[in-house]
Amino acid sequence: MRAVKYSRTGSARDVLEIVDKDRPTPGPGEVRVRIAWSGVNPSDTKSRAGARSPFMPFPEVTPHSDGAGIVDAIGDGVATHKNGDRVWVWNAAWGRPDGTSAEWVVVPAGQAVALPANVPLEVGACLGIPALTACHAVLMNGGVAGKRVLVAGGAGAVGYYAIQMARLCGASQIIATVSSDQKAALAKSAGADASVNYRSEKLVERVHELTSGAGVDRIIEVDLAANAMADFQMLAANSELVVYGSGQPEVPVPFVPGILKNIRLSFFIVYHLLPDDRAVATERLTRWLEDGALNHQIAARLELDAIAEAHELVESGKVIGNVVVSPWQGADRPG
Repeated sequence: MRAVKYSRTGSARDVLEIVDKDRPTPGPGEVRVRIAWSGVNPSDTKSRAGARSPFMPFPEVTPHSDGAGIVDAIGDGVATHKNGDRVWVWNAAWGRPDGTSAEWVVVPAGQAVALPANVPLEVGACLGIPALTACHAVLMNGGVAGKRVLVAGGAGAVGYYAIQMARLCGASQIIATVSSDQKAALAKSAGADASVNYRSEKLVERVHELTSGAGVDRIIEVDLAANAMADFQMLAANSELVVYGSGQPEVPVPFVPGILKNIRLSFFIVYHLLPDDRAVATERLTRWLEDGALNHQIAARLELDAIAEAHELVESGKVIGNVVVSPWQGADRPG
């Protein structure tokens, strides 16, 4: 089968290559998925680039944790799946050498989730990290019903979903931070009541104006290092800062505003969600998908031969939406 691999960290064009590998066979408790689309996330490009560690976790890595396709082989002891099932895959390349940027991938059966028939497979490739991150950030700690919510990076892959989900969960006000008029329009289309351009507007002052001086009850934060100081100023008393990303590994936290406002600071990474939290988020996400309640923003659909371009698009930060690649062409593509 055709698959992407890298055996050292570095730039996409230097280290990514397409190779022929043996088609995997599922073992006990596993399923094999014929991948229609593989999702490219910032975490995939950072791992490949060596941004987290210059050391390879395995001699070779086939990247990408997210993907979607058709189950075509089932290991012993699996009663939850059958051949022909449409599924989306999560954590394929987390702690494993074999991700979804290949014609086939084998994963534990629990990591292949049924995809509703009304949802295109390329959308399924955007669920494992972007949609589940947004869903947990909205649902955790009692949810956002009746609360004022600020979504940092409201036009990003996670932010776009988070705005929609906060609206579906009854947030009383949703504010998004953006960096352009185009992104402001996208955040508004997702359901934001207002947006603030952090490049051209005074963020803290504008948020206080939009909330009549009260501040927000929850911030869903994509970059704590860039925004921590402003976040603590924008939060109301007894509020919460939910963090799923940071541009730096160590971040100073303004202790005095935090303790005087009784602010809760919550961190999580979607790869390590507790089983119960993942089950809750997956069930809610599936229900929304079945109901057609979510819009999806796919910025680029590329073939596997353009894998370096796909990584570069994600790294550039210039695309608005998700980037997916397919190891198949035309009529050969599952779905």
